[in-house]
Amino acid sequence: MVTRPLLSSRTSADWALLWLRLAGSALLLRVHGLPKLLDFQHQLTLIEDPFGLGAHLTLSLAIFAEVLCPLLIILGLLTRLATLPVLFLLLVSLVWVHPEWSLAEGQFAWLLLIVFVALLIGGSGSIALDKRFATFTRLGSLRP
Repeated sequence: MVTRPLLSSRTSADWALLWLRLAGSALLLRVHGLPKLLDFQHQLTLIEDPFGLGAHLTLSLAIFAEVLCPLLIILGLLTRLATLPVLFLLLVSLVWVHPEWSLAEGQFAWLLLIVFVALLIGGSGSIALDKRFATFTRLGSLRP
């Protein structure tokens, strides 16, 4: 079985998906995720709790969606699955927490929604760790 090198023969779609993964996840991580993670106690006093789960659980779930999921997406591991909590969080923010926002006030959330829906549809592309793992597992199998 012949495998292609990591960066050769990549399409523009592969590069576009890599860009979406890196840029969208980095923005979400930097603007929302890291501040929540690094200042957890203060964020407990600020977090909205639209479903009555309690501030601690709500903040923990938000950190999961805004820190762990973007890291998985950046690496290209379980990309489509990792976009689901992010999309859920964005929709909750736009529909339940801030329904009064105008399009201008919510533009960052709407743009992130566009980016992560595109990743849900397109997946990670071929420049991703899960594609590398798939190549290694194929090399070790007896199937063609």
